Amino acid sequence: MVYEMRTYTIKIGKLQAYLKHFEDVGIPIISNYAKLIGYWYTDIGELNQIVHIWEYETLDQRAERRTALYNDPIWVETFLPIAGPMLEKQESRIMYAANFSPIR
Repeated sequence: MVYEMRTYTIKIGKLQAYLKHFEDVGIPIISNYAKLIGYWYTDIGELNQIVHIWEYETLDQRAERRTALYNDPIWVETFLPIAGPMLEKQESRIMYAANFSPIR
């Protein structure tokens, strides 16, 4: 398995609006392309951050599914125009589970 950890820094004052938009609009779409492992937001430390982890079988599968998502007109026309302006920064990391990891 391959895990992608995405960290988004949300503009100040927009965290709850982003979470609501992702829950209402984003999740129903992106769930067709990726398996959500976890979704968190910060309360201590660097604030206004969202961290989410997605599972893929391989890097090739991830690339195929991300391409399909970015070609989905509902994602492009309904989710991105509202979510994009709320973002300050995005980071993406590909992670592999160690043999002893409870999530593999």
